[in-house]
Amino acid sequence: MSIISLGRCALFALPLVAASALAADGNDLTFQGDASFGGPHGGQSIQVALIDTASGEVLGMESGEVSADADPAFAFDFPGALQEGGSYEVHYWIDSNFGGGSVGSCDEMQNDHQWSVPIEADGGDVSHVETHDPSTLASVCDTFE
Repeated sequence: MSIISLGRCALFALPLVAASALAADGNDLTFQGDASFGGPHGGQSIQVALIDTASGEVLGMESGEVSADADPAFAFDFPGALQEGGSYEVHYWIDSNFGGGSVGSCDEMQNDHQWSVPIEADGGDVSHVETHDPSTLASVCDTFE
């Protein structure tokens, strides 16, 4: 292997090392939905994003499926993502397609349920559990474009 090849390998490894160092400095977020999501959304796809509200940066994005019979109905982990005193939100949507919409696309709120949830970073790991509440919908599709 030439010196140039070794240098390229080292450059590719740097972002991985930096990301690991950042993750070690922050606190973990576990974001869950309780069993109340199972009835209306069981078997449907869900996408979740952690947002730094001060910068608007998307810190992480995950996807999965809402369980019809488990509690929690969904759970996502964002290890090392929270800094004490930081301001965060979790944006999430469920690909429900109630009365229309497109599979795999975040559609209007009447078709795909969407929420924005503030998260407080108090200096420790955070576990947040949501209950299904369609009265608190918030448009978040822009986050996932």
